[in-house]
Amino acid sequence: MSKHTIPDPARVGLVGCGNISDRYFRFCRTFVDVEIVACADLLPERARAKAAQYGVRAPAVDELLDDPDIDIVLNLTIPQAHAEVDLAALEAGKHVYSEKPLALDLTDGQRVLATAAERGLRVGCAPDTFLGGGQQTSRKLIDEGWIGRPVAAVAFLASHGHEHWHPDPTFYYKAGGGPMLDMGPYYITALVNLLGPVARVSGSTRISFPRRRITSEPKYGEMIDVEVSTHQAALLEFAAGLTATVVMSFDVWSHNLPRIEVYGTEGSLVVPDPNNFRGPVLLRRADAEAWSETPLSHSDRVERSIGVADMASAIRQNRPQRVSGKLALHVLEVMLAVEEASAGERHVDIASSVARPKPLPLGLQPGRVES
Repeated sequence: MSKHTIPDPARVGLVGCGNISDRYFRFCRTFVDVEIVACADLLPERARAKAAQYGVRAPAVDELLDDPDIDIVLNLTIPQAHAEVDLAALEAGKHVYSEKPLALDLTDGQRVLATAAERGLRVGCAPDTFLGGGQQTSRKLIDEGWIGRPVAAVAFLASHGHEHWHPDPTFYYKAGGGPMLDMGPYYITALVNLLGPVARVSGSTRISFPRRRITSEPKYGEMIDVEVSTHQAALLEFAAGLTATVVMSFDVWSHNLPRIEVYGTEGSLVVPDPNNFRGPVLLRRADAEAWSETPLSHSDRVERSIGVADMASAIRQNRPQRVSGKLALHVLEVMLAVEEASAGERHVDIASSVARPKPLPLGLQPGRVES
């Protein structure tokens, strides 16, 4: 547990003023646990623009990290910088909450958590979408035995990549990119929340299209040399004894695959898109003639930033946070193991483990996050 106390609301300094920052600026305001008071970016003009838009200060990055009035650093930098910024924030005595993934390799992720533990500080890491009404309702149905004992699951992310819509898609095909590290955190985190930790991984990966042509502006027509696997198929074996088939792909033009389904001894469950916070949740018991949509047990008004709000609340209440660094490290190890298993043509045992996060209170509305 953290040795540090923080005020109420916790004062948050945001680092990295890219597109995703707008969502945090907007939705942090729906929680009384946190308040964004400053923002910084390596491009000072970008930070100044966001600061003017949202009425906060715009110090330099080093100044923000050293500011005694900042309690939590919200790290929204590019994935290659996540571990570096997290470590700098921890060295400066700040709690830190990062966008996904926690790091690009296991060693850096472990360093972040070890540094936090040494200093009595907290680390949180997106995604927090599993705290949305759709995922929390799915978790409740599983825990209450509506499908019996889970025996298997599937999870699919299938698209044809980002070069058709993203203004600068090259990163997604270089080291640190690819569908698993980009989108896998949503799916693997959702599965761990629903089913518990992963014990062993096998996988097969490939690059189907070694060169890709950008068809979005402003780089229309430029070619990308692909350096990472773009189709990653995995079999996850959970500590609880069940298995999940997971496919993350940027090589698919169209499909009729589900996002996530969980199969149990007494029925089946369709889990909604783990990249958002809402439903629908579909249930079909063994004796039912059709699928039925289940009313959400938790609020569908929860949005991105609930993870950092829950972390602030957890620090004050001296309780475990739900969107934790330990959860993010386990998910990172699982994702990296898929490529390792494919390259080595073997199963890979997962060394880390993590308890399933505690469910949110029923009917949670934006405001204060309770234990």
